[in-house]
Amino acid sequence: MATSLLGHAAWEVVQLPLFTLWHEAPPRDVAIATLHCLGGDLAIASTVLVAALVLAGKQNWPSKDAGRVAALVLLFGIAYTSWSEYSNAILRKTWAYTDAMPLVPWLNIGITPLFQWLIVPLLALLAAAWTPSRTGRSAR
Repeated sequence: MATSLLGHAAWEVVQLPLFTLWHEAPPRDVAIATLHCLGGDLAIASTVLVAALVLAGKQNWPSKDAGRVAALVLLFGIAYTSWSEYSNAILRKTWAYTDAMPLVPWLNIGITPLFQWLIVPLLALLAAAWTPSRTGRSAR
């Protein structure tokens, strides 16, 4: 979760210029929105990990079944993000993209949020797999 926190925090800050909020809102509002999004990212990350572990994890995870758990984490994270982006950016217009945001052509949702839920969870899962166990050996 520490890797997830750091990864999502960095990603949220780096992609800020791709949202209109960055250009239109006062710095305080941008900071509050960024923290709000980071909190949501951590809630999503926790939820999809627990769901994946319940469905595919074993007691000795991540040394076993890491691939199945990772596939489910990515599937759930990308699915939720796709729905959230479509719901908030297209239907409810809670947020908007700048012209610089690359879009998924058939959905008109931002690509960088989808990449976020591919790259950051993979890094976090790799970190979990490489974390030494209590016996001092790698969890691989």
